[in-house]
Amino acid sequence: MSAKVYKKTSPNSKLSLYLGKRDFVDNVDSVEEVDGMVLVDPEYLKDRKVYVSLTCAFRYGRDDLEVYGLSFRKDIYLHTVQVYPPTGEEKKPQTHLQQQLVKKLGEYAYPFNITIPTNLPCSVTLQPGPDDVGKSCGVDFEVKAFCADNLEEKIHKRNSVRLIIRKVQFAPTNTGEAPKAETVKQFMMSDKPLHLEASLDKEIYYHGETIHVNVKITNNTNKIVKKVKLSIDQVTDVVLYSLDKYSKTVLSEEFADNVNANSTFTKVYSVLPQLSGNREKRGLALDGKLKHQDTNLASTTILQPGIDKEVLGILVSYKLKLNLMVSRGGILGDLTAR
Repeated sequence: MSAKVYKKTSPNSKLSLYLGKRDFVDNVDSVEEVDGMVLVDPEYLKDRKVYVSLTCAFRYGRDDLEVYGLSFRKDIYLHTVQVYPPTGEEKKPQTHLQQQLVKKLGEYAYPFNITIPTNLPCSVTLQPGPDDVGKSCGVDFEVKAFCADNLEEKIHKRNSVRLIIRKVQFAPTNTGEAPKAETVKQFMMSDKPLHLEASLDKEIYYHGETIHVNVKITNNTNKIVKKVKLSIDQVTDVVLYSLDKYSKTVLSEEFADNVNANSTFTKVYSVLPQLSGNREKRGLALDGKLKHQDTNLASTTILQPGIDKEVLGILVSYKLKLNLMVSRGGILGDLTAR
């Protein structure tokens, strides 16, 4: 097989879980299906059944607090399918990955398919601080394979195998109007105001894509604009448990552009917020992180009509602000856009 396959074996070496990928894309109206294989030692299986479950869980609290009953973990979604023996339901055609794995692994490899509902949140991790230990807070997805006589049986870690996967957001192709805003400031001793207009060239930006901010300043006052400051804040709402709301600056840049009294100024500012400049900020929301892999700043949460916000666990949005520093002090401007 030339394609990459992710494999993990249970501690007792009796079960192995195979997946062709660990990132599953949410296209808003549908999510890519989880397809894989479970390889079981027939002597270990005997007359028991083979199950695969998908869990979406929200974790809020550190592992070391569990002994005090203070940590918080909630299963948002749990779905289990019986892989073997067949249940009589109509089987789905095997994917190319499953066909190749059956040829390689033999008759004791069992295929499975699990659909991820569209109303579940995407994977999000809150960046831990330097002294934090244990699993990070956030929303994660886990695929687990195990053998049991029935689903009521207690499953031990050594007899099961688990793999963390990610549900990642793909921006929709149909977008709205590009955000824009304007504000006016009247100063004492000036008959006319200072007018600020700002807009983005589109509504949605991808990771690693430069943001272009169109700025127009109409200065009808007797003051001089000394500096333009542009910042982007990430706003994180933890809605499932604590109703906490965090705002953290992920980009802040100043530009020494002067705008004289009774003049007009236009310019396009280009900025690029990245995780590389924010790795020390505790609590910053990131796209769900897999072990030994890097990630990005969390994608904006896309809210579909009728979905309960609490089910999403963590809501992420971004706010762009533009400030003008004028002579004799004072700040003007507050542009908010996604």
